[in-house]
Amino acid sequence: MQVIPISALKAEESDKVLIERVTIRSVDQIRQAATALHEAALARGFRVAACADIASKDQIVDGQGAIVNAEVFGWLEPGKRWWEDTRLALSSPLPRACRYESEAMWCNEDGFYTTWHNRYLEEMDLSDFEKRSLTRSAILVPIHLPFGQIGAVSFCPVDAEKVDLSDDFAEHGDLLAAMARRFIAGYVTVRRKQQWMPSDCKLSKREVECLRWAAIGKTDREISLILGLSHATVRYHIQRAADKVNSVNRSQTIFKAGQLGYLGAAS
Repeated sequence: MQVIPISALKAEESDKVLIERVTIRSVDQIRQAATALHEAALARGFRVAACADIASKDQIVDGQGAIVNAEVFGWLEPGKRWWEDTRLALSSPLPRACRYESEAMWCNEDGFYTTWHNRYLEEMDLSDFEKRSLTRSAILVPIHLPFGQIGAVSFCPVDAEKVDLSDDFAEHGDLLAAMARRFIAGYVTVRRKQQWMPSDCKLSKREVECLRWAAIGKTDREISLILGLSHATVRYHIQRAADKVNSVNRSQTIFKAGQLGYLGAAS
């Protein structure tokens, strides 16, 4: 991947080239893509912290197994090695906010500042924000990936005392978000080790209807009354869906159908 100084680019070309630099198409490109993201963030006054899956303890690593957040992004200072504290994924407001919002935002102890109103974020507990987030403010980019996986990239100001990022977000938010999404999506793609969801899985209209009602707690008998089907027919449709998504029971069938987007908000 050729490195081209930003100063040598036309303004309208620079964003495109920066996004290409953080694109990962093979494992051996992880390190240089991470370095490009790190340098682009520093040029705008930010440090990067990245997580490919907020539900996993696994860290982003390069082709040699080195932890990127330490070796490239430089989180080595005492008390700043946030990726070593697995409790932060559950207690920190930053990954928690990524469960409730899919667009980039910025935040500090006073709240989350988003493109539109999000009442879930407004109701989030932000007490001891700096202690639980290990930063006074951040630009936060949620990355919602296929099959329900959520990644997160935060950009913390190099000036640790800075709390108002409104101007930075307005100027750099879109580019940082695009780079973060491209980096994480590429990383997840090249690191995916197994395929546990069947390819080209297509559920029928009746199968989806039955699963949607099952997802909100209805029994087979209740679903049969709602849809005007026999009890046996409902069981048949749910079993057919289970076979298609390769699940072993009703709960896993609902879970996998939800991950594929068949159930919408009901799941």
